[in-house]
Amino acid sequence: METPQEVVDVLDNQSGTALLVVNSVCGCAAAMARPGVKMALQNSKHPENLYTVFAGVDTDATSKAREFLLPYPPSSPAIALFKDGRLVHFLERHHIEGRSAMMIAENLKAAFDEYC
Repeated sequence: METPQEVVDVLDNQSGTALLVVNSVCGCAAAMARPGVKMALQNSKHPENLYTVFAGVDTDATSKAREFLLPYPPSSPAIALFKDGRLVHFLERHHIEGRSAMMIAENLKAAFDEYC
């Protein structure tokens, strides 16, 4: 999503399950977050909808998306799972940094199994 309006259109009154990745240019996004998400999506259960905002690039859209992630402080990368518009699982940067893509994938697969 590139604009605040796109974020609102997608996340406001969301039904079903949605995964939002707050992407970034940092190494942990490239080496762990994005590959971990890609692996997790191979799970038999996974979110119906997939979205991303790019911190540092689409700053207004990212700021609007972070309003939906409260009470968590701004974090990038970050991975959020929503169910019927409610944030049900969240990985902040400190949950991503220093962990392998496989560990991220396993964490997300467990959340997908529970909520999707």
